[in-house]
Amino acid sequence: MNALDAIKTRRNIKKFKPAEIDQNLIISWLEAAAMAPNHRMTEPWEISFIGVETREKLNHKTNFGNAPIVLLILSKHGATSVETAENALATACFIQNFNLAAWAEGVGTFWSSIGITPKNRGILRVSEGYDIIGVLGVGYPEVIPDPKPRTPIRNKMRNLP
Repeated sequence: MNALDAIKTRRNIKKFKPAEIDQNLIISWLEAAAMAPNHRMTEPWEISFIGVETREKLNHKTNFGNAPIVLLILSKHGATSVETAENALATACFIQNFNLAAWAEGVGTFWSSIGITPKNRGILRVSEGYDIIGVLGVGYPEVIPDPKPRTPIRNKMRNLP
């Protein structure tokens, strides 16, 4: 699958097959994700694999679509508020790179913001100095949803003098 096809066909998957994913594939996608642009090479992302006990405590309404893998993606705060914002944006790019790398090999993801509440930050053991950018369910899709309509890009464009 070429890059444009991966971008255009990727979907947020809400139901996964129980099939396990080779850990080496996950690592290779994380390594590819780490090529995300990040100002001053801060590499602010940190990854935790969420186990069964923590998933039960989170009590996600669909258990992340029963994904066999669930990842917590954090962004480390910077020395300034601008650097903290840049780090969060870089970490979002990291996640998108991961999502596209996985999708190109037939594996889908579900990007959730479940971790942002104080209760869930505690369950996930996220210390001060970090932002939760996402909790990702990762697995082989059981159902691939149809694409949702998008605003034509020309409606989002303008020229500055």
